[in-house]
Amino acid sequence: MNKLPSTKFALNAIILITFLFACQPQQNEQVVNQPSPENFSLAEMDIQQMQEQYAAGTLTIKEVVQAYLDRIDQIDKNGIRLNSVIAVNPDALQIAEALDKEMKEGKSRGPMHGIPVLLKDNIDTHDKMATTAGSRALAGSHPLQDSYVAKQLREAGAVILGKANLSEWANFRGELSSSGWSGVGGQVKNPYSLSRNPCGSSSGSGAAVAANLTMIAIGTETNGSIVCPANNNGIVGIKPTVGLVSRSGIIPISFTQDTAGPMARTLTDAAICLGALVGIDSADSKTLASKGKTYTDYTQFLKPDGLKGKKIGLYKRPFGINYKVDTLMYRAVEYLKSQGAEVVEIDKIAENNVGEYSFNVMLFEYKDGLNKYFQSLGPDAPIKSLEDLIAFNKKDSIELKYYNQKYLEMAAQKDDLSSKEYLETLANLKKGSQDQGIDRVMDELQLDAIIAPTGGPAWKTDWINGDSYQLGSSSPAAQSGYPNITVPMGFVDELPVGISFFGRAWSEPLLLEIAYSYEQGTKYRRAPKFLE
Repeated sequence: MNKLPSTKFALNAIILITFLFACQPQQNEQVVNQPSPENFSLAEMDIQQMQEQYAAGTLTIKEVVQAYLDRIDQIDKNGIRLNSVIAVNPDALQIAEALDKEMKEGKSRGPMHGIPVLLKDNIDTHDKMATTAGSRALAGSHPLQDSYVAKQLREAGAVILGKANLSEWANFRGELSSSGWSGVGGQVKNPYSLSRNPCGSSSGSGAAVAANLTMIAIGTETNGSIVCPANNNGIVGIKPTVGLVSRSGIIPISFTQDTAGPMARTLTDAAICLGALVGIDSADSKTLASKGKTYTDYTQFLKPDGLKGKKIGLYKRPFGINYKVDTLMYRAVEYLKSQGAEVVEIDKIAENNVGEYSFNVMLFEYKDGLNKYFQSLGPDAPIKSLEDLIAFNKKDSIELKYYNQKYLEMAAQKDDLSSKEYLETLANLKKGSQDQGIDRVMDELQLDAIIAPTGGPAWKTDWINGDSYQLGSSSPAAQSGYPNITVPMGFVDELPVGISFFGRAWSEPLLLEIAYSYEQGTKYRRAPKFLE
């Protein structure tokens, strides 16, 4: 869920919480002699195309599921070994057969019927698959019920193919971590360049979608962990307003900032999936605020001329770090203007101390959330408390091999959520990120949305020094709990980068309209080549 580099929070809080000309391949990047998207019959297929083939009888759901399972075996588990999938669902083919039978009987549950989906492995499923957060401490842990997200997808007719690898504990465990590494699943690779990082923590979700191992994946974000892997893996990611999608049954970091969201190769596919995820859940009080603000069909907001007449703020803080990314961003700005949008520059959205408030709130809520999650697993749970987890990691031969567990230890020292420090910090976070942050800027300038580069090109994976970030823009939307959509913006050499569209709470319809117009007018997405 959360994308955090190593610390020095007092001095660098914003840097720590901010996550995160097509050219020829670099000389040291060669195409690996392994399966590629070109020899996969379902490569780059979207939901509409798949539904058309289901309706015509040229494809069955079972055939589609088998094809994706075979590709996972060929590319993820063998051959290239992307390591993006922790586990495949042993019941996937049986589920596909049942859904095929429904279609033959003239029954369809909607656009997600028969669509293969991977879930990030911090999202509970009550089936034969464990939910581990990538941690060896939860290896073999089977939740007592489906998460709300899994339940919604099953009801919509989606086929849960398996669980996606992730940065362990959603990358909020310790310092100098490598995004995409987990004790259970190993290191996720970037399908555009295998030596480079997929970003986290929804790293497996991003890499699997990019590599055509699934149609859709569900990621989670606390700060950057949907939009950053979408950026690094050349796909679309939607980080919804907190409360639009229930978090019950998702291993938590922050009650204030956590959310799940769809990751796909097209914004249309992501919007279709988003409609299946929303809903009010009594087990997640944040969803109560979504009443009257949700839609089961978000595709109605996908308008090719959605940029016309819009006023958009250009957030300049990520600029001046990578001139190649700046060049692509300025090209995007010119396109927005050419389609009838007005673009004004924004130098600052929130004060620097908002990052410190966010981090402190996360520590308080992490302790509370993890302990409640462990309790939900019942008396036979392998880990029963945050203290148990810390003790397990100290004894394990793998868990602390590459980086420490400082954030777990810091969380363990916090008081409960009734403490004065927590309540004051939470109030300061909300005021600084919302009233005095995004809402203030957008009201003053009368903006429809804010744009920024989502991130830079993927860095080389490094287990010794950890992640090497350059730039990111996820924090304003993440800290406020507001929506953020990223779509491909172009390439630096053979590495994709994205553009983010974010704004006020519950503004998904407006952001979809604007982002779709950009995506359809530029169409920068292209399949990865699995460069070495």
